[in-house]
Amino acid sequence: MLYFARWKVAAILGVIALGVLLCVPNLIPRSALPSWAARQVNLGLDLRGGSYLLLEVDLNAVVRERLESLADGARTRLRNANIGYVNLGTDAANRRMSFRVRDAAQAEAAAAQIRELANPIPVRGSTTVTQPDITVGTTPDGTVTATMSEQALNDRAGAAVEQSLEIVRRRIDETGVSEALIARQGQNRILVQLPGVEDPGRIKDLLGRTARMTFHLLDENANPTATTPPPGVQFLQGEARAGSPAPERYAVRRRVEVDGANLSDARTGQDSRSGEWVVNFAFDSVGSRRFAEITRQNVGRPFAVVLDDKVITAPVIREPITGGRGQISGNFTARSANDLAVLLRAGALPAPLTVVEERTVGPELGADAIRAGVLSLAAGAVFVFLYMGFAYGFFGWLANIALLINIMLMLAALSLLEATLTLPGIAGIVLTLGTALDANILINERIREEFRAGRPAASALEAGFTKASGTIMDSNLTNLIAMGCLYAFGSGPVKGFAVTVAIGTVVQMWTATTLVRLFVSWWYRARRPRVLPV
Repeated sequence: MLYFARWKVAAILGVIALGVLLCVPNLIPRSALPSWAARQVNLGLDLRGGSYLLLEVDLNAVVRERLESLADGARTRLRNANIGYVNLGTDAANRRMSFRVRDAAQAEAAAAQIRELANPIPVRGSTTVTQPDITVGTTPDGTVTATMSEQALNDRAGAAVEQSLEIVRRRIDETGVSEALIARQGQNRILVQLPGVEDPGRIKDLLGRTARMTFHLLDENANPTATTPPPGVQFLQGEARAGSPAPERYAVRRRVEVDGANLSDARTGQDSRSGEWVVNFAFDSVGSRRFAEITRQNVGRPFAVVLDDKVITAPVIREPITGGRGQISGNFTARSANDLAVLLRAGALPAPLTVVEERTVGPELGADAIRAGVLSLAAGAVFVFLYMGFAYGFFGWLANIALLINIMLMLAALSLLEATLTLPGIAGIVLTLGTALDANILINERIREEFRAGRPAASALEAGFTKASGTIMDSNLTNLIAMGCLYAFGSGPVKGFAVTVAIGTVVQMWTATTLVRLFVSWWYRARRPRVLPV
């Protein structure tokens, strides 16, 4: 009790010194710090101000895409199998594709062709057994239907939301917004918090675009001014041109010749001849090989670049392009070209996103929240200090010193983790301020009981710290378990509260059982009192 090895003393003082060093960067602007030292506590949306967006993934688009893919595959397979059909169409509301064969006797053969277009999905609760994602049936009049199963819908929806989450994160990172919070909320929603962003207009534009780029051949025999396109063709609008009364209309084949998913890079640049802003892109090995093959086989034919169902450009292929690189030109400004490059680098969303809720928090409200949090922390500290000082005398003031170090070490840990501090986090610090002295109260009461029972001062001090340690450990472990449950099952603000309280709990156990014990040891060896001031 009365002896601490020198290495223990050095280790304790080293921890305190390290805590001070980790807290210092919070007093210096981030721009003035070297990258290796720029570890600070980040302020959340409610403290710093910024924008709050709640996005919803359009799951109907996921269904439509699967059904359209199924319909395209059905056209090819039925044509190759010489099976005549009519009324091929899709019904997204009922998750169904259907058609009627001309000869009812071929209905089963047509159904067999459609079944081969099914994708395997895992059976619920199993990782090895699979089932088809569509159910194919026939009727006596020769109608064949393919319906997506409920399990297939859930699998595709879950994958679409997870993929959208990652792409949203990449797009926001590309814009340079720091400390953004991006998290899934519910079945098909994504929460985006952007601290410091007061006008989220550009972010909304970036997140609202699907940015799916595909390359298609044009159907030169189709008339783009017709009312309905021929099978396998779709009419798409082009980009509006300066001086043009209306955007040009294109007859684009539905078949995707090259997918933008095979892009490996996209950068802005300026055309050396015209000076216009352009986007230069490069394919990966698979895309380069496919791009070279298509351009080699279709020299002299127009080739459309389609972004989100709009034709950006449709140049004629003059010669095979074998380098895996290309250029997108249009009426771009420097900003619009850069935004398109950001979208292409981040990847395409599997389904459109819509903003269902939007809030903006001004920096003045954040400053008020910080002021209120600091005042509550200061008021709580004053009352706690006074209580400990009057209730336990000198030992109470030693506990107060340890409490100040406790708060400093909490901030140091949050800085090391580069955690985001929110109002719930401040509430966690205030709560920890009150509970941090529970351990000291247990120790002081135990010392008081042992001394009043007739034990010498040194023996009473030893017994107080030793016997109270088990109780302190048990009570704080239950607190840590509760915080672990909050972190595992809670949302963003609840998780921040749980992290703050958990860090404070661990730190206060150390300060109460080790740091205060060191202070008491120093005092006892210096004074050798017969009566304990407790």
